[in-house]
Amino acid sequence: MAAYVISEVEVRDPEDFKAYRALAAKTITQYGGRYLVRGGQAELLEGGPPPNAIVIAEFPTMARLKEWYASSEYAEALKLRASALERRLLLVEGVLTP
Repeated sequence: MAAYVISEVEVRDPEDFKAYRALAAKTITQYGGRYLVRGGQAELLEGGPPPNAIVIAEFPTMARLKEWYASSEYAEALKLRASALERRLLLVEGVLTP
């Protein structure tokens, strides 16, 4: 069953963000993931506060997603995360379709 990492991102440092984004993208692909949403315009219909940039990546399974997040390859990107961006990060399992 597919699994998704959903991130709401606020950029802190544009240069560090650019480097983080390149490293993260490479590792997502390496672990079988693909971007579904990557910072397109988000529109708030209900609730608040207004959303920051949204990123959604799909992985084949939750196990593979967690393997990516804990990987030594992604750890290189995480070294930049604190200076590059602030975020909320969620892991969500997909649904089985009949």
